[in-house]
Amino acid sequence: MKLQVAIDRVSLDRAIELAHQLDPFVDIIEFGTSLVKDYGLITLREYSLHLKHAEWLIDLKTNDEGTYEFKQGYTTEAAILTVMAASSYETIQQVYAVSEELNKDVLIDLLEATQEQIDRLTVFEHAIFGLHHSKDAGGDFDAVDTVAQFHQDFPQVKRVAVAGGIDLEQVRKLRQQGIVETVIVGGKIIGTDDPVATAKQFMEVLK
Repeated sequence: MKLQVAIDRVSLDRAIELAHQLDPFVDIIEFGTSLVKDYGLITLREYSLHLKHAEWLIDLKTNDEGTYEFKQGYTTEAAILTVMAASSYETIQQVYAVSEELNKDVLIDLLEATQEQIDRLTVFEHAIFGLHHSKDAGGDFDAVDTVAQFHQDFPQVKRVAVAGGIDLEQVRKLRQQGIVETVIVGGKIIGTDDPVATAKQFMEVLK
């Protein structure tokens, strides 16, 4: 199981600093949508991270203009970009094709997607399907039960990621469950006094 650390709502300088600090210890470093919107892809391309260990995910949350946005996104050093499951089938088809052509990964964000929408997308066998609890919706999120239900509904999906206030205990249970490929943690790592030490704790539980 991989650990993806989401960096959001900080300055670009701070995001780059955190990325370099975390690089040796985690699997994926995510620059969240707030960084994309605050600074843009041109800036992110100019500030190349040159990560030595972790992959870089840029959370584009593409909804339309799939081919254009993904081709632009991959002019950075990003290995993974994201698209919303609730966008049109054609958009997802386009971004998947771009990712396959460039030997990159696409994460389909399932936020607010219906069972019918997800079912249509299971043909994209190399895509990562991201279970994502809405921050704005609030409330509790049981990642373990959510993953179990998703696996029951869509057993053909082989690559699953999950995000939403995940703590160490949930990570421990997810590891035992053995379904998830990637667990995504944001504030529970980045919001601590020592993000590197906390990330190491998560990695110890994951591995």
